[in-house]
Amino acid sequence: MAESEENLDGLELSKEWQEAADSRAALLSYLKEQVPQIFCLKDSSPQEEEELMQSRLLHPLECFLFGEDPQEGLEKLKQGSTSSHLCGRVFKEGETVYSCRDCAIDPTCVLCMDCFQDSVHKSHRYKMHASSGGGFCDCGDVEAWKIGPYCSKHDPGAASAMVTDDCVLDLELYGRAEKLLRILLHYVTDFLVWEENFELSAELQPRIKDYTYYCVLYNDEHHSYDHVIYTLQRSVNCDLAEAQTHTTLIDKEGRRAVKRGSLSSCQQAQDRIRANSVQISQQPLRVEILHSVVMAHQTFALHLGSWFQKIIGYSVGFRQAFCQVVLQPDVDRDRPCLISRLMLHDARMFKGARKIVHELIFCSMLMDTEFKRLFAIEFTKHYKQLQKDFINDDHERNISITALSVQIFTVPTLARQLIEECNVIKVIVDTVMELLREHLDDNNRFVFLGYNSDKFSRVQVIFHDLRYILISKPSIWTEELRGQFLKGFRVFLGLLKCMQGMEEVKRQLGQHIAVEPEWEAGFTLQIQLRHILAMFQDWCSSDDEILLLAFKECHRVLKQCSNQPFHRDATDHYMCKHILHVRPYKVSREPVSIHLPISRLLAGLYVLLCGTGAIERLDNPATYDFTELAEHALRCVVLAAQVSAEMWRRNGLSLVSQVYYYQDVKCRDEMYDKDIVMLQIAASKMDPNHFLMLVLLRFELFDYFNGSCSSKDQDELTQWNRLTEEMLYLLIVIIGERYVPGISHLTKEDVTMREVIHLLCIEPMAHSSLVKALPENESHETGLETVITKVAIFKKPGVSGHGLYEVKKEHLVEFNPFFYHYSRSQHSKAEESQKKRRAQEGNDKALRPPVPPAFCPAFSHIVQLLCCDIMVHILRNVLQRAAEDLPTHWTEAMIQRALHLIGQALLEENAQDKEKAERKRKAEAAKLHRQKIMAQMSAMQKNFIESNKMLYENMPESGTQGETVASTGDHATEQRELCIAVGPHRGSTPADREVLTCILCQEEQEVMAQAPAMGLAACVQRSTVLTQCRGKIPSSRADGPGTSYPLFMPPDLNVGTHTGSCGHVMHATCWQKYYEAVQNTTRNRLHAELIIDLENGEYLCPLCKSLCNTVVPLIPLEPLTFDYENAAIIGEHLTLPRWIQILSARIKGLQSIAQDNDRNTEGSSSNGSTGLFGEGQPDFRSILSYGVQESRKFSDSITEMLVVCATTVHRVGLKTAPNELCPRVSIMAWNTCAFTIQAIENILEQEGKPLFGSLQNRQLAGMKAIVQFSATQGLKSSQAVIQRHFTDMLGVLLPVMSRKNTPSLLEVDLFHLLVGLVLSIPSLYQEETVDLQPSAVSSAYNHLHILHLVTMAHVLQILLSSADVPAAGDGQETEEERAAAELYSAVSQHTGRLLPDVSGSSLVERVKTGIAPFLRCAALFFNCLTGVPPPEELFSISVDSQEQMEALCSYLALPSNVFQLFHDHRETVSPLLQRWCGSPVVTKALKGKIQTVRYPRKRNRLIELPEDYSTLLNQASHFKCPKSTDDERKHPTLCLFCGAMLCSQSSCCLSQLEREDVGACTAHAATCGAGVGMFLRIRECEIVLMASRTRGSTYPAPYLDDYGETDPHLGRGNPLHLCPERYRKLNQLWQQHCILEEIARSLEVVNVMFAFEWQML
Repeated sequence: MAESEENLDGLELSKEWQEAADSRAALLSYLKEQVPQIFCLKDSSPQEEEELMQSRLLHPLECFLFGEDPQEGLEKLKQGSTSSHLCGRVFKEGETVYSCRDCAIDPTCVLCMDCFQDSVHKSHRYKMHASSGGGFCDCGDVEAWKIGPYCSKHDPGAASAMVTDDCVLDLELYGRAEKLLRILLHYVTDFLVWEENFELSAELQPRIKDYTYYCVLYNDEHHSYDHVIYTLQRSVNCDLAEAQTHTTLIDKEGRRAVKRGSLSSCQQAQDRIRANSVQISQQPLRVEILHSVVMAHQTFALHLGSWFQKIIGYSVGFRQAFCQVVLQPDVDRDRPCLISRLMLHDARMFKGARKIVHELIFCSMLMDTEFKRLFAIEFTKHYKQLQKDFINDDHERNISITALSVQIFTVPTLARQLIEECNVIKVIVDTVMELLREHLDDNNRFVFLGYNSDKFSRVQVIFHDLRYILISKPSIWTEELRGQFLKGFRVFLGLLKCMQGMEEVKRQLGQHIAVEPEWEAGFTLQIQLRHILAMFQDWCSSDDEILLLAFKECHRVLKQCSNQPFHRDATDHYMCKHILHVRPYKVSREPVSIHLPISRLLAGLYVLLCGTGAIERLDNPATYDFTELAEHALRCVVLAAQVSAEMWRRNGLSLVSQVYYYQDVKCRDEMYDKDIVMLQIAASKMDPNHFLMLVLLRFELFDYFNGSCSSKDQDELTQWNRLTEEMLYLLIVIIGERYVPGISHLTKEDVTMREVIHLLCIEPMAHSSLVKALPENESHETGLETVITKVAIFKKPGVSGHGLYEVKKEHLVEFNPFFYHYSRSQHSKAEESQKKRRAQEGNDKALRPPVPPAFCPAFSHIVQLLCCDIMVHILRNVLQRAAEDLPTHWTEAMIQRALHLIGQALLEENAQDKEKAERKRKAEAAKLHRQKIMAQMSAMQKNFIESNKMLYENMPESGTQGETVASTGDHATEQRELCIAVGPHRGSTPADREVLTCILCQEEQEVMAQAPAMGLAACVQRSTVLTQCRGKIPSSRADGPGTSYPLFMPPDLNVGTHTGSCGHVMHATCWQKYYEAVQNTTRNRLHAELIIDLENGEYLCPLCKSLCNTVVPLIPLEPLTFDYENAAIIGEHLTLPRWIQILSARIKGLQSIAQDNDRNTEGSSSNGSTGLFGEGQPDFRSILSYGVQESRKFSDSITEMLVVCATTVHRVGLKTAPNELCPRVSIMAWNTCAFTIQAIENILEQEGKPLFGSLQNRQLAGMKAIVQFSATQGLKSSQAVIQRHFTDMLGVLLPVMSRKNTPSLLEVDLFHLLVGLVLSIPSLYQEETVDLQPSAVSSAYNHLHILHLVTMAHVLQILLSSADVPAAGDGQETEEERAAAELYSAVSQHTGRLLPDVSGSSLVERVKTGIAPFLRCAALFFNCLTGVPPPEELFSISVDSQEQMEALCSYLALPSNVFQLFHDHRETVSPLLQRWCGSPVVTKALKGKIQTVRYPRKRNRLIELPEDYSTLLNQASHFKCPKSTDDERKHPTLCLFCGAMLCSQSSCCLSQLEREDVGACTAHAATCGAGVGMFLRIRECEIVLMASRTRGSTYPAPYLDDYGETDPHLGRGNPLHLCPERYRKLNQLWQQHCILEEIARSLEVVNVMFAFEWQML
């Protein structure tokens, strides 16, 4: 009923407004009444405000819009319209976006995740990266893609669907929409551009004046979170939590009211906030006081913004009406249109308002071609003002209106229209000029001394816009476009003119420069301009007329430049009868600048003119003075040479850095390379002798080569030598470097190929290194993929490292040792590796010059340099000095360069001779002549190498060092004993002496029981590697009698204690000294406590740096020759029933003694019942009659180490305080022994390795030490405690002895039970007066009977947990199968399940597979305990499972048919079976009320990951944090143990762990991995390893791109695929418990100074 009333109200209201004479006034007066009543009241919640706004404001507006009930109006609209084919999804920060390298017009064209998954580009070469927020998806934009502009969702498909963009609203509805939008948009705009001092307009002035005000605090990027929290606490009396809430919301929404009250109280708060914030940082916080009514209207205006988005989404017609209204100029008040008013006020609006405005622009004008054009014109009109506002705005660019430029300037047709209509190039360049004007000096050149880096980095962003405009060059030039482009080009030249010759340097003589000059700003500009310069040249080259005009214009501007002029008149210089008339200039004495953008642009345009042939149409070419044009380029090259010759050392590092960047891949395209081109142009136009004389003059070597100066000064001679080397190198470059399209007939692909060959000649390289070393074009492409397969072979990576490319042999002939893009270190590396390669191939070491491509006709004159007089003079001079052998006047490098030039000349001659093929006779002579010269040259090189042997002798050759081969011991002498470890037929323990070296003192010692202790470094940790119920960890705190853990390990192994060792041995005394030293130094080291936790007893192994927290003492095995006769005699008496009687008697007797001694202990556990078997009761001491011996004696230090190790195991395993007297210490020793063996068996099984002989040394040594430690540990503890433990454990197998809390058979892991019983039974032999232990024969029987009992219990466990056994077949059954079926039916009777006959064969199969892991573990255990060698079959993997099973059974003295045991021990087992099956737990389990573990247990592995990484990114993009409602960026993180997706590093998912705040991953790791975690951070594409709250490290993700490289943080963005080998390695890292070790290693390497808060992940 309420809803229909509401509808009526809304409709009536809307009718009133519709019929009113002035709808605007009527509507505004309604808003005037309602808005202040709904918003900004003191006690209303956001939900209430939302509901009231919906019913009282938005609903009537919608009624007005549709003229009827909005639901019905909407239904009608939907029938008439179809969906848009533009996606237009606006990206949030951090969202993954995709770009297609094959089809995108430029790299800014991107797709959202959903469109990408459904598009053709998924199979192309795509890139993925995280959006910085604010862009939108270009799916459906035909101008953004060469092919495949639509995904399958947005594909318009049939032509009939294409008529969607026409306005289909009826005129009445359109009229109403326009009317309503006009009123509301003016209202919204007025309130969004509100200033603090504005008054409310008359129509919104409330009738009753309210005197409440708000004090509003605004966001800025200057103050940190803590600043604001501190200020608020001091200023407005709020507590910490409240201040944090305020601050978070200010940061998110841009502003927040922090006080409500009277005007005076708000002003006081305002003053206090300003005063407190100025104390902390120079700037006060921005605080304003707003009237509560204004605040209410502003709040509603923002809600209206979101409502507009919803309305626009309903129909194309509404969108057009909206665009129409916002773009309509306000003629009456002479104000710009609404959208321009909002844009111009953007920098003063707060964050929340900006976001709403930008989103409105996205969903309206940018989705419609015509309105996009109109908006672009408005944007360009106000461009300069918007950029100025942005420079002074302190918000990031992604929430500035200027960021929208990428949406409009990158559209090719729009860019051209903007050039034609608004000359956008001129607008952008003018803006830059205006913003940089303050940096101009008197000569109109830039000087960036003391510039503001923040402001400057904002100015740089404007260059991106210029790049966007120039991205796609026009295919058709109109007259209008030509004219406007040239105008823009002229303005751009004006900018370059201010850079030409800026920041000149002058060589320091005498003392070092005092203040390093500012150079970075100039180079930053240069880097920003590098693509723009290339693009301007590209545009010019597409039209001959433009090219000619641009060249002339550029030349005209260059002539106006007056940088570094000559100060003296021209003079004549003579050499070899040639005269050069030039003006003198010394680079070493006069100022010189490295910035010459106009000269370089001219060189680029000249080459293009030559390439297109338009050079012929250049009027009066005689006016171009090439000596003058080459002057500045030559000075620059000379400057670099002199810096290299260390003549400018006193000018400091800034100059070295400038020269480095000048030749670096980032800048060389438009700097060094263009200077070389300019010198090549001059060389092609000038007389070759004059050109060389000019070069000599500028290198200041003219007099030196003329023989008119000499010196004794060693430094000066060295300088001349270095300059000569550099000068000869320059000549090699000018003559040989022809790989520029236009200088010779080549494509860009050839150029890239040559670059790649030369990079790979240094060393094999990874794809990413190659990409970094190659120049990028404006689309960030290097062209590498198209050529790499032609010139290189790819070598795939192993489990670590990355894939490498090696250059193909046939391309090595193209290697040029003087390649001009090599840095000095690259040059020497490449030369070294190529010489080494040639030596290995048995060739001479001479590196000949490669055959260059022919010059284009315009440049063919350059080769004349090689045969002119001055060149011959220079070369003769250099070689002569070497011949005269004046050591200070020549260097090896000079000779190399001279010989290289001679080689180049021979090659040229060769080429020219080929052209003269008709003169065959001469050709023959020339051939001989050439051979002679080549032979001479080779001889010269060889002679040179011979005569300078000393130089070459010292060159390191890769020699192989002889490796010693460890001789393996002779195993043939081993006695072939019986391979049985248990029972009366057990083999003997061989006497193996073990002599080990302590890694600390390097002394050798034999391991003996009486010797000083030696120990293995080891690490004890809790583990869930084997758990069958991940995520459930029992609390180990409960000490009450009700908990059975740790005495009984539950069968799901949910958390165990693993002890692993790195295999390194130390003396106990050495270890103690080392450990104390570690503790002392760690306390003083800054970050060491991040790696090792001293409180936890941790240290790093001194040798391998593994993380350890204890030492396991090494205890030697006692050699033993077994007495078989005695064993056979005893065996006749000591049958299983007799053994049980004797045990029962012994236990009862010990208990009564204990009771006599101490009346306070618990009552007897066998409540006075006679044993299992009544007749012939044995005496309580009769156990001793079967053989005892004295206990082993150990040295004090071993005894002490046993306690140390046991205490650590107990403390870590139970997470309890250290207490060596706790009764559970020995239990934990047995548990860690059993669990470690189970973990090792699990690894061997998963890796498919044999049980014996395949373990790593460290694993084997560790396992043996732990078994011996656990066995001995029991002897050193309180025997009464151990006797009680034994009795409790035996109670599981012999229900007679059980107590009320003894668990049933299904609740115990029987391997843990086996280990506990075997290791604790010796305690029964202790007497008060004498220290006894069972003899070898007694032990053999004890082991045999315990093993038999436990094995039978395990078979029963397997049968009870396998529910669905198939029914019996008809075929013949073997004896084994019959026995199995009998046993099963007996069990069925006992449990009360009446089952039909079951298939014996499937039962046998079940039991065999189920029991195998238990038997494998038992074999490992008894092997380590007794030292009896196992049978051959267990060393091999090729043996089939049946043979392996038999080998296991024979080694463990079990019948190979385990059901035989039940038959052999029928009398004993039948009553036991009945009691075992009768347990209430078994009954519940069989009814399905309790979950039981199935055998064999499932082997845990890391979760399955998808092959393609984008699938994971897709999952992440759809991930919603369960605890948070906002759309903030999350860090979805995947647990690799269980597959849970978590929200890491986010305040929404913090939880408490041991009274401390921790992030989602840390909390999850505590339950899933007992504190250890392995997570994949999906957006960052890296693995995080965690091992406690304070420690973690990152690890490369197992995803590689096609080039065999990982991509942390998706920096490169190439498609990634799962590498199974690496994932397997991660799985091993986890299974082998090496995560802790890996973290410690990586932390040790990284050397962190500041801890990362891992617990907050």
